[in-house]
Amino acid sequence: MSIRELEPNFAAGTLRVGIVMARFNREIGEGLLSGCKAELTKLGVADENVTLATVPGALEIPLVLQTMAQSGKFDALVALGAVIRGETYHFEIVSNESARGVTDVQLNTGIPIANGVLTTENDDQALVRMVQKGGEAAQAAVEMANLLKAVK
Repeated sequence: MSIRELEPNFAAGTLRVGIVMARFNREIGEGLLSGCKAELTKLGVADENVTLATVPGALEIPLVLQTMAQSGKFDALVALGAVIRGETYHFEIVSNESARGVTDVQLNTGIPIANGVLTTENDDQALVRMVQKGGEAAQAAVEMANLLKAVK
């Protein structure tokens, strides 16, 4: 039996991508953004097809993603930020609720969202991962936008 398999497609074409970046832990956010922008350019997303919105922290990301998704102006979205463990339970709340919010927006709107919000034990872990994670989020956004077009 031969089945039809949809291969990963990273060709950006005219895809429109929105990025929401948390300003909390700004240095890490900027590193994530650098990796994301570089990968989007490599995949062929034109600069004029990328829109960046910044928010205070990770918990504010889902609301702006939702607004962008509902606008009809974007084929894919990317969430960027960093939640770094501290000495309180706050880390778990922010990490879990931010991720849940991003997932809820994606499922409720049908717009793919690549979650590039790092959750790490310390600054060093985030600094080591930020550029790569930003690039991976860009790849995921483009791949998922193309996949959803292919399955419709």
